Order: sequence, then C-alpha cells, then structure tokens
Amino acid sequence: MASAKQKQQASRRALRRTAVLATAGVVVIGVAAALVVSLRPRGSADPAPAGLPSGQAETDPKLSSLAGAADAVGFHQTTVPNVGVVENLPVDTTLLPGSPSLLSIGAQAPDFSLLTPTGERVRLSDFRGRTVLLEFFATWCPHCQAEAPHLMKLFSALPSERFAFVSVNADSEDAASIYAFHRWFGLAWPTLLDPGARAGNFSQAGGAGPVTKAFGVALYPTFYIVDATGHVAWRGDREKPDALLLRELTHASGT
Repeated sequence: MASAKQKQQASRRALRRTAVLATAGVVVIGVAAALVVSLRPRGSADPAPAGLPSGQAETDPKLSSLAGAADAVGFHQTTVPNVGVVENLPVDTTLLPGSPSLLSIGAQAPDFSLLTPTGERVRLSDFRGRTVLLEFFATWCPHCQAEAPHLMKLFSALPSERFAFVSVNADSEDAASIYAFHRWFGLAWPTLLDPGARAGNFSQAGGAGPVTKAFGVALYPTFYIVDATGHVAWRGDREKPDALLLRELTHASGT
C-alpha cells in the first residue's frame, strides 16, 4: 500500500502532466487558428473591415445583404505587366507629369459629402486639422489594386491624430463593387461612392461623378494631399513611389 507521502508525490506528478497537456492543447489550438486565418481566402465574408461604421458586422441584416452582393461581384486582382513596380522606386525617380486638369497646389480643395457602401456619410471637412491623403480610384483598375497594400502600409506607419486617408471611387461604381474592393484589401479608411450619370461596377467602366470632376481626375489612381487647412499641398496621378507619398505627407504636415 502506498504511503501518504507517495500518494502526495503521485498526485503532484499527475497535476504536472495535466498542466503540460493543457498548455500543449492551447499551443495546438493557437497554431490551428493561425493556419485557418492564413488560409482564409482574401475577400471572404469577414466582419466589416476597419473604416466602416464601428460596431457593424456582417451578421447585421443590412450589412449581410451588402456582403452577399459583394460576394457576387467576383472581385479579383488583375495581373498586368509592370504594375506594382513604381511603388518601390526611390523618392527622386523621374515620373511622368500630372494631368493638366488637376487642381493647382495651394487651391482650396472642394469640400464634399459622400457615402460609404454601408451608408455612413463622410465629409472632407471632417478631417480638418489633419493632413489628408485623398485617393481617386476604380475597383477594376490594376494600378489602384497595386497601390492598395502599399497605402495600407503607409497608413499604418503614420499617427492617426495627424493624418487621415480617404478614397473616392472615380467611376460611379455601385456599393457592392466598392465594398468588395474595400473588404479584399482590408482598408482602414473610408471608401466613398461618387455616383455620376453613367453607373459602373467591377465588371464595367462607368463615368466620373461630380466630386471626381471637381478634382479634375483624368487617370486612375489620382492622389491629392490636402493640408490641415483644407488646401492642396501636392497632387499627382498614376502609381507613385511609397517614399514620395510619405515625403509629401510629412512635408504637408509641417514635420
């Protein structure tokens, strides 16, 4: 018969084995969860990405309906030669000049009031006091698609109390197409509808909306940097080096 001391030692060994197994179970569960996340298809029906109204999830009937419509869009990235190269070039790379239709540096940026795909109203003046990177894009544009992850990286590196990003759809696309783009890239800022006379979507080009026209957009993507007082500090179109956008943003903010 085991002594009281032997029983106590056996009990302690059993507890240690239980603790080790429990810890191993947590590790295995954690690794499995990481694999699930890494293998999940981009653009799958996740909760609403950052930049959409807080507290909303795709279990919300309205957002669930939008998510279903976004799934039906069939958004995918377009592969085109030499796209996604410019972003990694040095800051002093010689680039093509911007379109002559763009607003002049120093001009007051036209204020606007547009909706996100989920119906949240956003005004440019909401960001007064911060330096804004304003992008005009189309979901089907391979250059805009190439820029998206670079913009996310840039956004993540800048303090939100001093900088803001806003993207305006320049092709009168529907909410489902814009939401599909926003969700695919997990954008952390508002993407806005600017509906014009000729509607577009991911599968079909449309026409410029009134805000897009007011900013003189001729090519996708088009970028404006608007300073804290609401004036144009810099502008350009086509893909841009990350280093150039960062330099112009920090310059416009006075840092």
